Amino acid sequence: MSENTHAGWFSGVDPDDLDGTREAIEGGSADEPRAWPALAVESGFAADEDEYYEHLHEATVYATREAVREAEIADDKQLIHAVRAMDDCERVVNELAERVAEWAGSRREDAGTGIEYARRLAQDDASDDPLVSLARRVRDLADETDALRAHVERTAPEVAPNLAALAGPVLAARLVALAGGLEQLARKPAGTVQVLGAEEALFAHLRGRAPSPKHGIIFTHEAVSGTHSQHRGSAARALAGKLAIAARIDHYAGDLRPELEAELHGRIETIQGRDTE
Repeated sequence: MSENTHAGWFSGVDPDDLDGTREAIEGGSADEPRAWPALAVESGFAADEDEYYEHLHEATVYATREAVREAEIADDKQLIHAVRAMDDCERVVNELAERVAEWAGSRREDAGTGIEYARRLAQDDASDDPLVSLARRVRDLADETDALRAHVERTAPEVAPNLAALAGPVLAARLVALAGGLEQLARKPAGTVQVLGAEEALFAHLRGRAPSPKHGIIFTHEAVSGTHSQHRGSAARALAGKLAIAARIDHYAGDLRPELEAELHGRIETIQGRDTE
């Protein structure tokens, strides 16, 4: 039993000190229930039981709000926001670049395709041309996408060094985002990590409408995409196993383990070597 709970949960705590009451709530413990309202009155924390419950309500709401705020500004949550913003920008900029190309194809002899064409068109002096204006928006959004990608590539190794070393910063960030956080990813078994991003295919399989997916977003990793389809399932399992271990080390320890990358490379090399047999 903690020292404070001998005389009451909030013994020695100023009821107006919300940080103090939060610390008492989060750090206190007791072996068994006690008459906490009466003890609070006896210790001078509250004038009566009604006031105790008012203070308790205020303290618990404050503690919850602060816990949520701290979780939201945690490094992994900021990484999630960044990679999701990057993916949103990338999706939109590609769609708008297609629109620019289609529009330009109906009126310009030099029409091209893709983001690079939109960048060239954005340099046109026709400032009042809506097509050129749209091309400039594509250029700016493409620049923002590049900036977000650079941020993710800098941040992911800081948040999850082993995961980023094995998966690459962007894929590592996407895995953390799909799981909902580094802690949540660290708790997932390798089999779940293997199919993250393939939820629709997995649900279809569970309904008996499709085969079990061999991989989800980790398909973008060269260890999987670069392996012959016949052995891709083995590669995906090997990669997911190492990624699951990496996530646990990153969350619970945080130190870089270079041997993980060497072990994964050796395993994938063996699997891919089957293609030549």
